[in-house]
Amino acid sequence: MDWIFEPWPWYVGGPMIALVMLLLLLNGGKFGMSSNLRTLCTLCGAGKSTQFFDFDWKSQRWNLVVVLGAFVGGFVGANYLSTETAVALNPDVVRQLQDFGIQDAGAAYLPERFFENNVWTDWKSLSLLVAGGFMVGFGARYAGGCTSGHAISGLSNLQLPSLIAVIGFFIGGLLMNHLLLPYLL
Repeated sequence: MDWIFEPWPWYVGGPMIALVMLLLLLNGGKFGMSSNLRTLCTLCGAGKSTQFFDFDWKSQRWNLVVVLGAFVGGFVGANYLSTETAVALNPDVVRQLQDFGIQDAGAAYLPERFFENNVWTDWKSLSLLVAGGFMVGFGARYAGGCTSGHAISGLSNLQLPSLIAVIGFFIGGLLMNHLLLPYLL
């Protein structure tokens, strides 16, 4: 039973993702968390004020099962299938993060600097959260999908726009990590 508590190797996880993609492809579905969020927002009535959310959410209700599965899977994984509370990071990365003021890097999944309650009263942290949320939301809408949708669903369908989006995601992530993050922290 120790295998349950270890990360699954690529040769197990990869075919499972491929199986999900095959099932979605055969049933006309697309995988992506932003699609799931759109369905959830439409269910809650967002279509009354914004045309983007004005569609038949019932035809996409399977998206709601994906959202529920993400929450349930995350809860089960964190509370019942994890024996460690730390992320396995390279020691150089831990040192760099500690230099940025993240003292519990490599020792906790959720760094206190970003997830403690006073983040809501610190203007710098709150500004970073709001700006980051806006950029992720705007980027997902502008790119026509999120990272998981383009990288998993779009690339598996051999869509050129998804390849371009994924390349952009990687370039943006590298720029953020190496150029902007040191100045923000």
